[in-house]
Amino acid sequence: MSGSPKKLNSIEKALEIMLKFQEIKPFWGIRELSTQLGFSPATVQRILQVLKSYEFVRQDPDTRQYYIGNIFYRFLDNLNNSNNLTRIGRKFMEAVALDTEETVHLNIIEGSLRICVDTIESPKVLKAGMPIGNQSPLYAGASAKCLLAFSSEEFQDNYFKTTKIKPMTENTIVHSDKLFEELYRIKGQGYAISFGERTPGLGSLSAPVFNYKEQILASLSLAIPEIRLKKKDHLSHCINILTSAAKSFSHAMGLGAGKF
Repeated sequence: MSGSPKKLNSIEKALEIMLKFQEIKPFWGIRELSTQLGFSPATVQRILQVLKSYEFVRQDPDTRQYYIGNIFYRFLDNLNNSNNLTRIGRKFMEAVALDTEETVHLNIIEGSLRICVDTIESPKVLKAGMPIGNQSPLYAGASAKCLLAFSSEEFQDNYFKTTKIKPMTENTIVHSDKLFEELYRIKGQGYAISFGERTPGLGSLSAPVFNYKEQILASLSLAIPEIRLKKKDHLSHCINILTSAAKSFSHAMGLGAGKF
């Protein structure tokens, strides 16, 4: 009958289950997954047992909940080596890390989220962390707002129609008018800055990386403790280093000379 939901095979059901293990909800019970996906508890249990046998998922012995398995570590090196963006971007990240001594990270849009695809940690004792795979909504934090600000109007319109803005901290911009003003400001100055929008006490800077079509590819970012980010000299130094590296990175990704 027209409009009926597609009947999934076992492989598709297994993939649907795996896709539920995200940072925003890393642990799942059988009945939770069953309710969420509309599969029978018996089907979910059978698939999870197979995934567990291949180390795609693990099970907490106390809570009996499932979470992502160690096997994915085997794919990280191969993923990074085959990914043109991270391979080319690494040298620019290393240069920024050396010149700023702050945590550098590279981010892309994945669906409606910002996701970190590469990172270099600061050598300082007091530092901000940003692990590979870390996700956040596109309205909070410099790295996310940078991606959103330089995205197409069509993407932005769809994003705001389908996204409910919720505060992550007291500094998260939740009013749409103020957020639009912020995105306009970011696009005008060429970089984004945030103070404690995702995590209290931590700030960030971010600059866009473009492809040959002048479309946003990624955001090159610094995660910095607010105590250092609020020092004008350090802030100015980091902005200059980061924006310069992002421009060079964009040229390396095919953006024509003289576009900036």
